[in-house]
Amino acid sequence: MSKVSGRAHTRFVCQSCGESFLRWEGQCRACSAWNSLVETQVRSEPRPRSRLVGEDGGGPTPSPTRLIDVGEPERPRIPAGIGELDRVLGGGLVAGSVVLLGGEPGIGKSTLLLQAAAGIAALVGPDRVLYATGEESIAQVRLRAERLGLLGGVGGAIHVVAESSIDRIADLVSANVPGPALLVIDSVQTATIDDLDGPAGSVGQVRGAALWLMELAKPAGIAVVLVGHVTKDGSIAGPKTLEHLVDAVLTLEGERYATVRLLRATKNRFGSTEEVGVFEMGETGMAEVADPARAFLAEHDGPAPGSVVAPTLEGSRPLLVEVQGLVAPGPGGTPRRTASGVDANRVALLVAVLGRRAGIGLASHDIYVNLAGGLTVDEPGLDLPLALALASSLRDRAIPSGTVAIGEVGLLGELRSVVGLERRLREASRLGFGRAIVPRPGRGPATPDVAGMDVLAVGSLREAIEAALSDESGAPRRMAAASARC
Repeated sequence: MSKVSGRAHTRFVCQSCGESFLRWEGQCRACSAWNSLVETQVRSEPRPRSRLVGEDGGGPTPSPTRLIDVGEPERPRIPAGIGELDRVLGGGLVAGSVVLLGGEPGIGKSTLLLQAAAGIAALVGPDRVLYATGEESIAQVRLRAERLGLLGGVGGAIHVVAESSIDRIADLVSANVPGPALLVIDSVQTATIDDLDGPAGSVGQVRGAALWLMELAKPAGIAVVLVGHVTKDGSIAGPKTLEHLVDAVLTLEGERYATVRLLRATKNRFGSTEEVGVFEMGETGMAEVADPARAFLAEHDGPAPGSVVAPTLEGSRPLLVEVQGLVAPGPGGTPRRTASGVDANRVALLVAVLGRRAGIGLASHDIYVNLAGGLTVDEPGLDLPLALALASSLRDRAIPSGTVAIGEVGLLGELRSVVGLERRLREASRLGFGRAIVPRPGRGPATPDVAGMDVLAVGSLREAIEAALSDESGAPRRMAAASARC
């Protein structure tokens, strides 16, 4: 242990959980994270306890209040003027809240926030939006605003400062009366507090910056948005306490070289976490997709083997996505399994069920599964379309166009219904699909009757495959005959 001064020394601090150790170790003993210990300068004596929000220094200890006597707090919302963003937030930013926005580099986080800052500036008036950037110069921010076409209108209402010190940003906020309605910190990994040891991005600095901003925002009613980096596995960089401190955690997803972006909320104290926002990245920034339900449907000249459309449900919004499967003979040895947009473990389970319960042997084949458009779906209702796509690819027989399928597959080959089935099928019917393969209802509600759609209810995976691979006249091809031809 090397002494730095009379008051400080070094420790190896885990960047995932914040636990400190005397020496470097390959794996953190507290959270089991690998290669997460970083040598950090820490203080030998404890710091005085920081004053809590709303607590008067040196005043009496507040007395408990009965829950029934607590008045309903006012939570005014500030619409960002971007419908998809407001949808995910639950109607807009809540005054006094702290929101964390994460995403991969180049995915469009800064672009989306600059557009949101412009929308809020047009609503709350000039001098009420402060954009603090620690990664770019103000000239770079201006170039982005010029590309987005924001200089001519509300450009004069947004104040920009190239500053990473939270102390100086807090001074700027306190110097203006009234204070800003929106404060953007881009990014929290570059933010520092002068009184804290450690480099920018360390556990102590990230946690301290989030605490300071929370204590700054809540009493003054300032909506604070923090931009966060992500790690290799897609989680937000920094300690988990960062996500616990903030009021909402948003993630911007999508293929970097594709145009469609998805905005999800993994935590939201003021709204639902089941909604999703769909954007399209263009030259003029993030544009809302006019019809998100068809945004993930691929264009084909005709039906293709290994392709089936699934009506998924993201929150209250049905989204139709094309599920693609490719089955190819393996060269020998261990077959390859590749999945994009779906859980690879779920694909392995479906391969076993197909072979054991439906007579579709895939054990020796290479399997590739993909969701068109870069969408990621983890709901169990995607089981049936995945199984049908793999069976269609193996038989090299296309599922008739205009067909959708949805349902969960059990280990016994049985099918289970999904929530919101009628809403899904109505959206599919609106987009021109006329046939649906769904699980046969058990004790739940009856199969929905959707105008203009032929709903075929089946009880098992084998029945679903026979129905999906039938010819256009409706006569199913028996699986025994199909197996004999293979």
